[in-house]
Amino acid sequence: MSAAVCQGRRTGAGPSIRGDDKPARFVYSCHAMKPITSTQELAAAVRALAAHDVVTVDTEFMRETTFWPKLCLIQMAASGITVLIDPLAEKLDLKPFFELMANEKVLKVFHAARQDLEIIHHLAGVIPHPIFDTQAAAMVCGYGDSVSYEALVKKTAGAEIDKSHRFTDWSRRPLSDKQLSYALADVTHLLDVHEVLAAKLAENRRADWLREEMEILTAPATYAQRPEDAWKRLKVKLRKSRQLAVLIEAAAWREAEAQRRDQPRGRILKDEAIHEIANHAPTTEEELAQLRMISRGFARSEMARGLIAAVKRGLKRDLKSLPAIDRREAPRAGVGPIGDLLKVLLKMICDEQGVAQRIVATADELHLLAADDKADVPALKGWRRELFGAAALKLKRGETALAIEGDRVAIVERAKG
Repeated sequence: MSAAVCQGRRTGAGPSIRGDDKPARFVYSCHAMKPITSTQELAAAVRALAAHDVVTVDTEFMRETTFWPKLCLIQMAASGITVLIDPLAEKLDLKPFFELMANEKVLKVFHAARQDLEIIHHLAGVIPHPIFDTQAAAMVCGYGDSVSYEALVKKTAGAEIDKSHRFTDWSRRPLSDKQLSYALADVTHLLDVHEVLAAKLAENRRADWLREEMEILTAPATYAQRPEDAWKRLKVKLRKSRQLAVLIEAAAWREAEAQRRDQPRGRILKDEAIHEIANHAPTTEEELAQLRMISRGFARSEMARGLIAAVKRGLKRDLKSLPAIDRREAPRAGVGPIGDLLKVLLKMICDEQGVAQRIVATADELHLLAADDKADVPALKGWRRELFGAAALKLKRGETALAIEGDRVAIVERAKG
């Protein structure tokens, strides 16, 4: 095989899941780490990988100056094989890689997969499936909230990860051997991490929990980039429906413009400027130029005319078609203490069951649940309801209480009547 596809063998006695020793490590027979740059080479590598049930995947990308992430390097590994792919190579067609990502017979293992999947979906309209996200699995298995890859490798594989190239410019060529070695470490250790976590999920009977999370992660709706929904990511407080209408249209205009120009949203217009526009609704160049967050140069530009047209569309919108304005800043009396009690219950259950709190419910979701027994929150669905949501509702209804027993908090049943 070419130098880009390295064959190797595991060393060490026994499988990689062991209670008394570190997992087995890889030893590679090739020394040069030249990334694949031709389609023929890539097709051969994919055929080798596709013969395995499990393949680990990672990507390196840049997006500081673009809206869409720029894919710069792909790393993959299976038992005894490592692969580096250079997506920037002129004569390389990534079709074989995308076909592997869609191969239902091969489990693709990622760590914190969201951005990797977003890139693949944008480039090929493909969402890798089936997948196993080790960060999500680690949270289900009690390794903490959003555990980093290096921390997880140390806890499961007993290995140290060199993160000195974390902030490297992956778009520059040529890449050094040290950079490529760093990149490969992200997928070689991932094989052992997956093995450990898969065993823990089976032992704890939580494989179905992770399966639910992967269904959400691989749903097309998760990666929809619809300009009309762009306003939802803005953390602004509005009191009037007309302001919300302008905000929706202005945010949609910026999103479409950022996608068309392939520039970050903030380079088109800052979030603070969108908020100011929603409050003042400028409909002329002069009114736009008077805003604090808008430069005179921008107010006279071609882009400004598109923004003003968006403001006018917002002013003409039927207010009945708008979503309700979030007024959670003034909750009814009692909701705050209920939320605090739910936080105690969440911590108690998660500590007992070895699950990260963040994957079960966020602070905002607990607030919604405190105010409404039928809140549309993940904690009242699927495995989260079984673990925590049902207990939270019983506590809210007075069917149970929390009590201190020795040095722990416990749930106690309350006598009826």
